[in-house]
Amino acid sequence: MSNRRAAEKRGRRSEAVAALFLRLKGYRILGRRVKTPAGEIDLIACKQRLIAFVEVKARAELITALESVTPRSQQRITRAAELWTARRPDMRDLDWRFDIIAITPGHWPHHARDAWRPPAT
Repeated sequence: MSNRRAAEKRGRRSEAVAALFLRLKGYRILGRRVKTPAGEIDLIACKQRLIAFVEVKARAELITALESVTPRSQQRITRAAELWTARRPDMRDLDWRFDIIAITPGHWPHHARDAWRPPAT
């Protein structure tokens, strides 16, 4: 199996683990691998009046996973979230949050809530 295919498989598995983890915490999964013209959002989850746009990162170390969500990827995910929400009028009044779920070998998933905030416009 090529490295790219192995990474794709690992990514899908990590996203499935993250989705299950969120469901166990009371979230409803609204979308997985949601594609927009601005980019892809790994998971979109909802809990009460909150939408969480979640980036899932699988790495050997927790700090490496958290640091791999760069300011550029934060901008891409933020723009994708804006586009996704614009097409869903029923979601516009909900609060938003940007989270990271880090998957590391031998540990429970780490849920970094409100991992970043988009700059005010």
